[in-house]
Amino acid sequence: MHGRHAHVVSRDRQTAIVVALLIVGSMVVAGPARAYLRADATIGNLAGQASPSLGAHTLLAQSEGLGATPAVTSPIDTQASGSSLIVLNGGYAGNATTPIDNYANHWKQLGGSVPYQNGYEAFDVTAYIALSAEGGTRHTVSIAKSANASGEISLPFIEVRQAGLLQDFAQNYAAPGLVLKSGEVTTTGPATLIAVWWGDGGVKRMTARPNNEFSVIDSYLMLPDNSGVQCAVASRQVTKAGTYDVSWIGSPIQGAILWLFAFQSRPTNDHRR
Repeated sequence: MHGRHAHVVSRDRQTAIVVALLIVGSMVVAGPARAYLRADATIGNLAGQASPSLGAHTLLAQSEGLGATPAVTSPIDTQASGSSLIVLNGGYAGNATTPIDNYANHWKQLGGSVPYQNGYEAFDVTAYIALSAEGGTRHTVSIAKSANASGEISLPFIEVRQAGLLQDFAQNYAAPGLVLKSGEVTTTGPATLIAVWWGDGGVKRMTARPNNEFSVIDSYLMLPDNSGVQCAVASRQVTKAGTYDVSWIGSPIQGAILWLFAFQSRPTNDHRR
């Protein structure tokens, strides 16, 4: 995107401490912590819990003036059940509509949309999740671009397998710098961490490299002359409880909207469907 400037927009980080609790209906565990859970999940003995893992993923990028509605991702092959899905929509705020996928999953917006600042409030980033989703072959996600059909948009679509629980997430807007640090997430056991970087500089060629054992899985960092929304997605597997973050090292210097998600599996002693 052209000429955007950084402005710090911080959100309270929500950490999660899971205790023995029966969740009845779809809810959020709140207090000093919160976890996003499948409606029928029982939180009990975490010992023996299956480990989540990165699944299929893709990144749709439409450049300015050459987009179309609906914006539809390339098809990926997801698990029939047991996965959680993430979609992030970066582009015109008027195009930040709830995703639809071809397996009729229920998508929940995670937090609020995060706008770019200093005259570029027409653009923002919005995150959506579908927990314990249905899936299969040629799985796609689409966004109806109601405000600007031909406008630029970037749309990462990520599967996390064996994951029925979003244990924690963090979102922050990092001011311009060589190293941009995310917020922290806390896990109670093995987890798949997904980090997403949304640079805000008016540049067309850039780098964005994460530290702390994260690996980039998708990116859109070489923009066309007609502009696009720069984005990079990275993942990391962790095997034990802990508190984690990621820093992105990039060039040229710019600010960025940063997201970090921590997904865990449902306990193996929950056999109900």
